[in-house]
Amino acid sequence: MRWKWIFIAPLAILAMVVFTIIGGEIVLHLWNWLLPELFGWRQIGFWQALGLLALCRILFGGFGFHGSGRSRGRRGLKERCGNMSPEERERFRQRMRERFGVGPAAGESTQP
Repeated sequence: MRWKWIFIAPLAILAMVVFTIIGGEIVLHLWNWLLPELFGWRQIGFWQALGLLALCRILFGGFGFHGSGRSRGRRGLKERCGNMSPEERERFRQRMRERFGVGPAAGESTQP
């Protein structure tokens, strides 16, 4: 098992470096091909392209791992509500109505 990691770890590091360089080159060439022509902006170098790629990753969260907390929101709520009894579900709805003011409270009429 230890021998496996001796080969995998350097390959993984090398792969990350290669993908970073390829990503920087792609951003560099796309920027220099499109933006000076379309908007009159100046061309950028490789390190600026790499910085731009990192900035976009920070701001927009691309290239992330799937299965983060965002994707569990609805599915988790459906699972929790599916396991509730009808009385628990009604109590939950009542608390949501009180807390967020959405819809009529239990027992109230919708007509004035």
